[in-house]
Amino acid sequence: MFIRPASPRAFLLATRSRILHISTVNNGSNCSPTSPAPRKHLRPSEVTKLALLGFLFAATATAFAASESSPTARVYREKVQAQWYADNTRLWYRVETGPRSHEFVLVNVETGSRALAFDHQLLATALTKAGVPEVSAERLPLSRLEFSPNSVRFRAGGKTWNCALNDYQLIQVTDPGTNSVAPIAQARVPGRSTRTGEESSLTFINRTTEEVELFWVDPEGNRKSYGRLAAGESREQHTFEGHVWIAANREGKTIRAVEAAEMPSDVEILNLPDQPESRRPERPEPAQGRRSGLSPDAKWRVVFKDNNVFLQEAPSGESTALTTDGTAEDAYSGRGYWAPDSQKFAVLRTASGQGRKVTVVESSPKDQLQPKVHTFDYDKPGDRLPISKPHLFEVAGKREIPIRDDLFPNPWSLDHVRWNPDSSEFTFLYNQRGHQVLRVVGVNATNGEPRAIVDERSETFINYSGNLFYQPLDETGEIIWMSERDGWNHLYLYDSGTGKVKNQITRGQWVVRGVDQVDTEKRQIWFRAGGIREGQDPYHIHYCRVNFDGSNLTVLTEGDGTHKIQFSPDRHYFIDTWSRVDLAPVHELRRSRDGSLVCQLEKADDRDLLSTNWRPPERFTAKGRDGVTDIYGVIHWPANYDATRKYPVIESIYAGPQDSFVPKAFSPRRGHSALSDRGFIVVQIDGMGTANRSKKFHDVCWKNLADAGLPDRILWMKAAAAKFPAMDLERVGVYGTSAGGQSALGALLFHGDFYKAGIADCGCHDNRMDKVWWNEQWMGWPVGPEYAENSNVTHAHKLKGKLLLMVGEIDRNVDPASTLQVADALIKANKDFDLIVMPGAGHGTLGTEFGRRRMLEFFTRHLQPTGLN
Repeated sequence: MFIRPASPRAFLLATRSRILHISTVNNGSNCSPTSPAPRKHLRPSEVTKLALLGFLFAATATAFAASESSPTARVYREKVQAQWYADNTRLWYRVETGPRSHEFVLVNVETGSRALAFDHQLLATALTKAGVPEVSAERLPLSRLEFSPNSVRFRAGGKTWNCALNDYQLIQVTDPGTNSVAPIAQARVPGRSTRTGEESSLTFINRTTEEVELFWVDPEGNRKSYGRLAAGESREQHTFEGHVWIAANREGKTIRAVEAAEMPSDVEILNLPDQPESRRPERPEPAQGRRSGLSPDAKWRVVFKDNNVFLQEAPSGESTALTTDGTAEDAYSGRGYWAPDSQKFAVLRTASGQGRKVTVVESSPKDQLQPKVHTFDYDKPGDRLPISKPHLFEVAGKREIPIRDDLFPNPWSLDHVRWNPDSSEFTFLYNQRGHQVLRVVGVNATNGEPRAIVDERSETFINYSGNLFYQPLDETGEIIWMSERDGWNHLYLYDSGTGKVKNQITRGQWVVRGVDQVDTEKRQIWFRAGGIREGQDPYHIHYCRVNFDGSNLTVLTEGDGTHKIQFSPDRHYFIDTWSRVDLAPVHELRRSRDGSLVCQLEKADDRDLLSTNWRPPERFTAKGRDGVTDIYGVIHWPANYDATRKYPVIESIYAGPQDSFVPKAFSPRRGHSALSDRGFIVVQIDGMGTANRSKKFHDVCWKNLADAGLPDRILWMKAAAAKFPAMDLERVGVYGTSAGGQSALGALLFHGDFYKAGIADCGCHDNRMDKVWWNEQWMGWPVGPEYAENSNVTHAHKLKGKLLLMVGEIDRNVDPASTLQVADALIKANKDFDLIVMPGAGHGTLGTEFGRRRMLEFFTRHLQPTGLN
């Protein structure tokens, strides 16, 4: 018997019921908007994190709002996680074959033969005789498998066994035990459960001298006790991939923390080593003392004091001031970037920005009666931002060598500071504010003269937050650089000495989606591409390889779908897993040299799923506003779809220019089921202005975020309705979160004759109110009249149809005042709308249980679906 932890989904969607709901009905009142204020200025590395954790979350928040449900039916043979022999000639994996069954498969990669790794029935019989409980051939409880030519070693029932494969005799072997778990050992175990994957199990083995307590850590970080485990005792605990578990001692101190993997694993709990709490671990000196300012020859150290730069003799500690003009508002700080010969170094001097802050009020905090005030850094478009510039110093003369800044006058960011191996020059990456200039600048170490090695320019924007790739090759004096200069995102090879392009590495009407590896010895680049397979969806990811000179372009993946691959340790082979929204995964073993097929490993079995009322999303393509460009999207059908009926249509919208958002990979979950079960057809579309297509396609968003690809989306829906008459375009709704919230309201303001009802959740309705990096990237700098022209506040008086505004009162991603300023403008225009301000909520209120319920009620009331499923 096992105890099943509560699904994290319930915790992720749970919320408090304290909700403020305001419905304005021509009462003439004026909701005073919160005073504007923003978030801290982000540099490129932070932008990447925010893009992943912030705005991509915002896109997926709309999916949560649709409450994707997991069917009771399952897809089997869906995942393959290979374990390779040391010599890379064989691999094995465990694959789920049924609701309570799996098998172990062994593959000879040289011959392409695939077979069961051993006789499952004989091994089950042997384990039962050895006293391992509840063993069946269909679900062998094995972990830590290690294969030899004629035997297999594994863990089962809390013990380690060796099985001879000629006669299936078991021998228990001594296992000293370690505080590591394969394959679930993590460099960093998350502090809470963040996802619910495949069913799995953990066998906890208490090797301590005292009783421990086991806890599941829910998505909010709360511990849920699952009982105690006596010293020397073991227990198999049912769980799910991605769930986090801890073992704690009597004082509640965590002894062991693990995140469950897909394969069942043993978790050994060991005594904590005795360490006095007052003793801090020693921190070793970084290599060459770079972070400490120590020169490579260990003779000198860069020291920052009173906002100035000092050069200190490392042995004696005697210091010399190299600058005296530093101030708190314009300080030398950070670290010293030493030349390899220890004769010169560079530092950055940073002039501080205005440091705008946003203040929000938490009306109903959990821990006190009175409201709480929260203030946080939040720079907005047009704000004065911190500006960093390099300064060069000479050790011998203990002096500064001046650098002209005409090549880097107004940095948004200045980073990637590095020296050439011969100490003749240091370089850095300069991203100019406004994102229309991106340069690699080199500074001569002798005279401080700067030069532009790479000088990338654009009349619109350079997509530095999505398409930046810059890799210097010191050994050959070259640079690999990514650019959209020919209209498509491609790679170029530069001569770093002359600053000239040696050759374009990739070319064609397709895009490089990312670089995975640069092999300097073979002069090859391994990368991902979109649109490279003619006739396939251009958003499908394929894996490729090309030589530095652009020759021998090899597309390694083939199937008509989007791909993910796992390389063998020696990279001679890879497992290619590909799927589409309407095709369950296929797993193939292929050769890395040319992508040729070795053998098919698995083809997902979706018969159980298809026997239910599950229906895959429908892929659909139509021409955009120019009559030429293909626009791609998907249709999510109601569970009991009847082509003879009429269904209202709801678009789940997210048009952020930082990516594309229509799902491409297979998922057994019924996307947007909360709406489709209520009798709605739900569509998702990538209109013009989103990423991962041509530069021309992307540039539609430039100073034009209000467009949101809506003309393309409307044409797409009209074409889809012509093919599927069940789509009733007299009843079209739209909803979205964050940038999607901005677009959802924009649909009603600018296309109110087509969209009849919309929900705008936590929208960045005026791009002057939102975070600086995202908005200046697409709307430009300085702040011009385009910002007001694209604002939903400016156009609030144009509202047609029914509108529900939603916002979390302590949203740190988008200033909640942005939503309230829209409400203020709507009230002044005497427009009716609904407003929900959710106490204690952050970014994405549609993802809460209350938000989902209100969404369903809103669309049901205004679009009137019939014949609910």
